[in-house]
Amino acid sequence: MVESILFWTRKGLVEFSASADGFEYNRTHFLGEPVSAVAVGPGGDWWCSLALGHFGCKLHRSTDRGAHWQEVAVPVYPEKPDDPDDKNPWALEQIWCLEADSHMPGRLWAGTLPGGLFRSDDGGDSWSLNEALWHTPERKQWFGGGFDHPGLHSIAIHPDDSDALTVAISSGGVWKTEDAGNHWRQVGQGLRAEYLPEDMQFNLTHQDVHRLVAAPSDPQWVWVQHHNGVFVSSDGAETFTECHPEPSAFGFALAVHPKQPKTAWFVPGVKDEYRFPVDQALLVNRSDDGGNSFQAQRQGLPQQGSFDLVYRHALAVDHRGDTLVFGTTTGNGWFSRDGGAHWQLLSHTLPPVYGVSLLGD
Repeated sequence: MVESILFWTRKGLVEFSASADGFEYNRTHFLGEPVSAVAVGPGGDWWCSLALGHFGCKLHRSTDRGAHWQEVAVPVYPEKPDDPDDKNPWALEQIWCLEADSHMPGRLWAGTLPGGLFRSDDGGDSWSLNEALWHTPERKQWFGGGFDHPGLHSIAIHPDDSDALTVAISSGGVWKTEDAGNHWRQVGQGLRAEYLPEDMQFNLTHQDVHRLVAAPSDPQWVWVQHHNGVFVSSDGAETFTECHPEPSAFGFALAVHPKQPKTAWFVPGVKDEYRFPVDQALLVNRSDDGGNSFQAQRQGLPQQGSFDLVYRHALAVDHRGDTLVFGTTTGNGWFSRDGGAHWQLLSHTLPPVYGVSLLGD
C-alpha cells in the first residue's frame, strides 16, 4: 500500500499522503527550490538533491521521513587536465539520479551531469568518482541529449549482487560492471539511433537512452525508452530488440512491474521540438508480453487539449504492481490503483514535475 508520494518539482519536494479518497496534500519540503533527484534508503532515510543554478548543487538527508533535514556533501570532480580532445566539463552541474543500495545501508550511487558516476558508502557524507567509467576512452565521444552536456540518469543495481550495475547515459549508451565499477563494458547491441547517418545508427557510444530500468524480479529483462524507440532486452542489456508502440515510440518515462518482468509502462509523445501528447490526447502505454504488443490506457486522462509531458523519473509503480503515479511538466499529477486501467487526477496545481517517488508497502 502506498502511504506517501514525493513529487520532485521545480518549486520543492511536494509530499502527498494516502487518504480515504486517494491522496491528499501533506507538505512541501525545500519550498521554492528545484529538486533534481530523490532517493529512499532501505532503512527509511531520504536524500534530496537541489539544483540551485548560480548557487550550485546541494544535497540533504533526512533520517525521520522529512521532519528534519541535514545538508551533506555533494560529488566533486577533480581538476580537468589540459586535453583538447575532451570537450565536456569536469565540474558538477546537477545530480540527475540517486539510487540507494537495498542490501548495503549507507551505500548511495549518484549519476550526474556531465556524465559521471559517484559512490558514497556513508550516506552522502563523502563521495568518490568512479574513475574507471570516467576515464574510459569513449567518454570523450559522449554528447548532450536533453542538456548541453552528457548526463548519467539511470542506475540499475542488481537485486542480488550489489557489485553488478547497469547505467545509461544521454548520450553515451549503456554500460555494465560486475565488480562495483572497477571495470566496465559497453553493451546494448541492437539499440538504434535514427537521428544519425545510416552507417552510424548502431554505434553503441552514440545512443541517446532516455531511461533504463531493469526488472526487479528478473534483472535479465531490461527495458529502455530511447530517443526514437522502445527497446527490451532478455539477456541483461547485452542485446536489445526494438518494439513498435503506437501512436509514438518517443518518450522519457518508464516503469517496470515489480513481479512481472515482461510488463512495463511508457508515456509517449511527439518528439524533438514539439514534445506534447500525440493529438494532444494523453495516454499511458502498457505492454504485458515483453514489448510484442501495447495497450493504450486512456481512461480518466485528458483526450483533448493536453500539453502534458512526463520526464524520465516522473512515472513510478509501487512494490505490488497495482498503484502507478505520474506527474507532468504542466503541473498535473495522476494515479491509478489498477495498473493503469483507470486514472484519477491527484492535483492540477503542482509545479513542473521532474520525478516521483512512492513510499510504503
